[in-house]
Amino acid sequence: MKRYICVLLLMVLWTCASPAATVRLTQADYEDRVHAAWAGQIIATLMGFQFEHKAASVVRVDRIPDRYNEAPVDDDFYYEMVALRGFEKYGLNMTLEQLGEQWKENSAGSWGSSEQARILLARGVKAGDSGHPRYNRLWFTIGPQFSADLYGLIAPGMPNLAGELARKYGHINGYAEGTDGAVFIAGMVSLAFVESDPREIVCKAAKLLHPRSPYRQCLDMVVSMADRGARPRDIANAVEDRWHSEYAATNNAVANGGLVAISVWFGAGDFLRTVNLAYSAADFTDADCNAANSAAVIGAMKGTKALPHALVARLRDRIRGSVMGGVKLTPAVDQSISGLARRTAGLGSRFVAANGGQADDTGISISVQSVVTQEPELFSLAQLMQYWNPDWTLERAGFGGAGGGMRGLRGNTYLDGSVLATYPRDEVRGTVLRCVANLSQHPRLTVEVAADPGRAWRLEVFADNNQVLSKLISGSDSSDHRWQAFEVSLDEFAGKQTTLRLFQRVLLEPPVISGNAYWRNLRLQ
Repeated sequence: MKRYICVLLLMVLWTCASPAATVRLTQADYEDRVHAAWAGQIIATLMGFQFEHKAASVVRVDRIPDRYNEAPVDDDFYYEMVALRGFEKYGLNMTLEQLGEQWKENSAGSWGSSEQARILLARGVKAGDSGHPRYNRLWFTIGPQFSADLYGLIAPGMPNLAGELARKYGHINGYAEGTDGAVFIAGMVSLAFVESDPREIVCKAAKLLHPRSPYRQCLDMVVSMADRGARPRDIANAVEDRWHSEYAATNNAVANGGLVAISVWFGAGDFLRTVNLAYSAADFTDADCNAANSAAVIGAMKGTKALPHALVARLRDRIRGSVMGGVKLTPAVDQSISGLARRTAGLGSRFVAANGGQADDTGISISVQSVVTQEPELFSLAQLMQYWNPDWTLERAGFGGAGGGMRGLRGNTYLDGSVLATYPRDEVRGTVLRCVANLSQHPRLTVEVAADPGRAWRLEVFADNNQVLSKLISGSDSSDHRWQAFEVSLDEFAGKQTTLRLFQRVLLEPPVISGNAYWRNLRLQ
């Protein structure tokens, strides 16, 4: 028995010590697969524009709209182009601050969290803070996710490296759930170079994320339901019901990431099947971005032979554009896709050589990495209070959707300098600011509040169980906030430990329309 145990132990030790698998790609094959990932995401974007934040597709899509005879520059791939320029300028160890300088040089940031990042960088907020919830109100949206394909392309078969790059540089325009999306996409693209089963790609890339991450929990839902034999539509409905209800913005990272996972899993490596799953997955999603991320995985896995020749030919090997979302690009883009692929593969060869592999003019030899789960990067809306007023807690605030992909959505919760904006996650119970304090002998509560133009909310203040203020807060007719200052006497509770609650209520009588609450200068004297 002892001998058996010793032999078994030796086998375990030998297995643990065995070298990582090595995969060899010729230079032509590597470059072809990189080319396919670039072209695939561009084609998927152009075919998917018609479904972006709109009703889902119900018929098969296999054509690029006639108005496109080459690729117009789009954020689905422009930020990757900017990052590539940054690596070429600053080297493999480019800092996040250097990427920020590249963003400013190239006028990156046209919509969503990326637009917020561009504005913040121009104000002097440092890169990294430009994606943090302290400054970027859309940190949980899809910007880092659709910018991350590049990091998988330059770290083929090295998903841990791809995930590290995606997390690091994703902080330019996102955080937590936002950068979780970048890690997942970069991991899938990286794994696509060494895995032939799309299901394995999804499962392994998901394990890069910590189980506490909401994004990982969404992916676990997808994988669990798929393993039990659920249909793609049923899984997509479950994802949307659970996660899109939590993150109302149509360009949120978590729910859209789940739809990408569904598309890759059930697409079975077929390009048109995969992107059509993304177009048809659910109504009012970021369908073009989801299809682009899914397509990049297929391209990296199978190369240009997997892309319909007629669709590739329509691109005429060109990306052009001088303006994106009203932002003038500096310089204007006039780039061949094949040239972009060669540059990317050249950069990837350098990353392979610097990370345990080999690279020369004939190709690359990759020391394939086993997936290691990253440390969790988590952020709750309640944590905003540590930057605004740590004596108070924030409860039941919602992510909302204002400024995130579609106009007219309910408000969202964020910080803007010294102003806290809130909207309830649960419209019945409202948002509440809470403080338990030992009051002075002459206690006073002061606060300034405002509402959006044309919208309103009700402020209710409680000291213990006593309502001490109830006021409808209406926005002005102009675009400026009309601040109202309130001072509440708490003499009745002098010298006592008292629970103070400030509610934002949004269930209002017509014709009043509810909206965000804005708070500043909350003080307890």
